[in-house]
Amino acid sequence: MVPGLGFLYAGLARRKSALTLLWVVVASNAVVIFQWYLWGYSLAFSSTATNGFIGNLAHVGLRNVLNEASPGSPLIPELLYSFYQLQFAAVTVGILMGAVAERGRVLPAMVFAFIWATLVYAPVACWAWNVNGWAFKWGVLDYAGGGPVEIGSGVGGLAYAWVLGRRAQRELVNFRPHNVALVCLGTFMLWFGWIGFNAGSAFGANLRAAVAGWNTGIAAAFSGIVWCLLDFRHHRKYTMVGFCSGTIAGLVAATPSSGMIPPWASVALGVVAGICCNYATKIKHWIRVDDALDLFGEHGVAGIIGLLFNGIFAADYIISLDEVNTAIPGGVMQRNYKQLYIQFGYVCACSGYVFVVTALICKTMDLIPGLSLRGSDEAELVGMDEYDIGEFVQDFVEVRRAFDTWNPPSLPGDVKEEIHAAGDRHGGYTDINAYDTHSIHRIESRSQTRTVVNGELAEKTPDITVGVIDADTVTAGDRHGYTDTNGHLHVHPQRRSQSRTRE
Repeated sequence: MVPGLGFLYAGLARRKSALTLLWVVVASNAVVIFQWYLWGYSLAFSSTATNGFIGNLAHVGLRNVLNEASPGSPLIPELLYSFYQLQFAAVTVGILMGAVAERGRVLPAMVFAFIWATLVYAPVACWAWNVNGWAFKWGVLDYAGGGPVEIGSGVGGLAYAWVLGRRAQRELVNFRPHNVALVCLGTFMLWFGWIGFNAGSAFGANLRAAVAGWNTGIAAAFSGIVWCLLDFRHHRKYTMVGFCSGTIAGLVAATPSSGMIPPWASVALGVVAGICCNYATKIKHWIRVDDALDLFGEHGVAGIIGLLFNGIFAADYIISLDEVNTAIPGGVMQRNYKQLYIQFGYVCACSGYVFVVTALICKTMDLIPGLSLRGSDEAELVGMDEYDIGEFVQDFVEVRRAFDTWNPPSLPGDVKEEIHAAGDRHGGYTDINAYDTHSIHRIESRSQTRTVVNGELAEKTPDITVGVIDADTVTAGDRHGYTDTNGHLHVHPQRRSQSRTRE
């Protein structure tokens, strides 16, 4: 699931920041493995802690974690259970890393990941899944992580994006995913992993696992179709990004409920999740938080919907199919009316705690020299890939060389610069017609962005003439516009903005 998340996020971003998102998702996995081994598992699942809020350090470094019965099921050893729960923690932090999109620095994000997994994920996981957690004792039904995983990543991502701040206005003009094929690949890798994510939470090859697998597929399918139809209603297009977004919303909604509700209820769950999450992606515009990849609109909202569905449709005959949890009551449909307000209280507690503590962590890190979460304006302009990574998800140097062979660009002063071989992959080209084989002509191909307001350039550039364009942004060499070899700026007809969500 972690590689699937990386591909999904990379495809949804601009090309100049795509590899950064892939990097933070994959690298956060390594950070969480260390954190979970060191004390994460102990803080979430140590059975000797009785405060109901967070565990103790009895299992630091997986001490005394071997063949004892696990907290999740007496049928599997605790060492295996700890490894399985590690995957939940890693995926949660990986989802949250989408909040850094196109302006967040990678090193502070890794420090944040370690702290967040300790102060946010571990306590919330303890509430619902530790036998001494207050939510577990209260009777909350959270099958595979509506609180720790989905509310944790969705609401936590919203808080991170809020502290990080909005992208520059020029980055919001004509924003669209750079590679929809990667979006599709990542989505279906996630779908495959999510079946194991949910079915595996039955902790055995039993009928409850089979029901969870079916519910996961049903909710994802119906949510994807509904989202796609809503997009068609507004734009008359069956968008691939829309279908993938709806599919993920259905998978998220199934996370807390797939092992709790009957399959027919998952049909309703998929439809409701598709509709609600589609419109929830507009919340970021109302509150003016640049949640670029819609972590709250999909993960946060869908996780809440799944938890509330447990309060209504949970069935004791589904829950007991694992032959372990045989005394858990169902929801409102089985006349257990209090289950709905229990679920609602749990949703409020998780959402409030996650948002406040995540925001405090981010604000505190911003005050520490060297750990500010956001990159510079220049980094945002040239792309976080060049600023932080030094590599790119796709490299078009060979294409540029071919183009320059046919139509070599000219700059004032005939700039010549000797470069290292490694520089070629960042946009240089070699003049193959030069008689002096040691002379290398480098033409800077870095994207040059000029903001044009009422015919005036924000930064004066010689020999460039423009028409009157109101508050538009034109990027040389990009799909939005280009500069010809005589230095005249040409603007493509403005394309409709297409992002992961409907505008």
